[in-house]
Amino acid sequence: MTAALDLDLELLRRLDKNGPRYTSYPTADRFVEAFNADSYASWVAKRSIGGAARPLSLYVHIPFCNTLCFYCACNKVITKDKSKAADYVRYLIKEMEMQAALLGRGQVIEQLHFGGGTPTFLSDAEIAQVMNAIRKNFKLIDNGEYSIEIDPRKVSDATIALLGSTGFNRISVGVQDFDEAVQRAVNRIQSEEETLRVIRAARANGFKSVSIDLIYGLPKQTLTGFGATLDKVIAVNPDRLSIYNYAHMPTLFKPQRRISEDDLPDAQTKLDILGMAVKKLTDAGYVYIGMDHFAKPEDELAVAQRQGRLHRNFQGYSTHSDCDLVALGVSAIGKVGPTYSQNFRDLENYYDALDRDVLPIMRGLELNADDVLRRAIIQALMCHFELTYEPFNTAYLVDFETYFATEMPELLEYQREGLLVLSKLGLTVTPKGRMLIRNICMVFDKYLRTRTEHAKYSKVI
Repeated sequence: MTAALDLDLELLRRLDKNGPRYTSYPTADRFVEAFNADSYASWVAKRSIGGAARPLSLYVHIPFCNTLCFYCACNKVITKDKSKAADYVRYLIKEMEMQAALLGRGQVIEQLHFGGGTPTFLSDAEIAQVMNAIRKNFKLIDNGEYSIEIDPRKVSDATIALLGSTGFNRISVGVQDFDEAVQRAVNRIQSEEETLRVIRAARANGFKSVSIDLIYGLPKQTLTGFGATLDKVIAVNPDRLSIYNYAHMPTLFKPQRRISEDDLPDAQTKLDILGMAVKKLTDAGYVYIGMDHFAKPEDELAVAQRQGRLHRNFQGYSTHSDCDLVALGVSAIGKVGPTYSQNFRDLENYYDALDRDVLPIMRGLELNADDVLRRAIIQALMCHFELTYEPFNTAYLVDFETYFATEMPELLEYQREGLLVLSKLGLTVTPKGRMLIRNICMVFDKYLRTRTEHAKYSKVI
């Protein structure tokens, strides 16, 4: 069923705490450098044992940005020197060719995502060059999900047309907030007209889906100001919306040190903004997918959730549940079987590895049986807000309630709070608990056993 919501702001305030976003489990901070390019190659070799290999999802990271957004926690390189892109594309294609040789050329790609940074920092010719290389080394299916993140300030109608002609069919547009005071405070000046122009161009060029990204909790943000932004965004009628919580962690992310903490909305205002956003989007007909994401009822994500086919990975929510993920570019994270791998985070080490004809893998992780079980549970909760014990008992040869006896008292406490309902058959997250799904997933995270571990992560709300 599509996720309903019962927003209890007092409950959110009381139970808000630090925790992971679970784009993976275990989370990336658990990766180890002992997992290297050789480890990765050995697991790739096992992909097709016992039958045909699973289709692939492909992620391409473009790290460059012209300007610095103060809130950003992404891996990026701030530069106006466009020549850096040409060097990067050359190395990116070399990595792609090495991956294709390892995997076997012509592997089927069902999902493609260009993220950043700013993917359109690349010139039109460079974007075409990368897409041509992808088609040369892999096979893109006709009805796949091929998406790209767009900064409306840095892209022309001609570039949007090129993206459509080269195969992209989904676009994610960064907005954050239209309020000018907020934009000045985060160093991202972006007009409403710039944004509308890009969305019009995407629709004119056959893009199947338009998604808009917003952030609540930014400096200078007010209930009235963000309400006006939401009204403008809803009027644009995007297929999907993401509303992210701004995590102010200046000790980890240096750009955030340029934000004055005095300008941040207080905890109650932040909650009120979230509550207003949920109401406005629900009233406008959007359904809550989970983890900050909303979609129209007819959108593929909403349909997949109703049908029990929704999946979540490093690219967010997806309808392609059985894909291995091949990651290209600096800092990119991939998944093959029961493993994760991450490329070097800086260009120097990334380039150096490729110059030595070695895949630029900095670290990774081989999951054990317990990790795989817990990953499946967290995935089910994130995507479907429920789980039935029997499939897990059968697939993983456990007795759920016995295996998770340590976790049961905390689950019972959340049941008393009204976040979930436990039965002999399974667990169901209530409409009241869905905004706190990260809290419930954290119960099953064996790595989060101390307050110190929790402190590494951002707030849930």
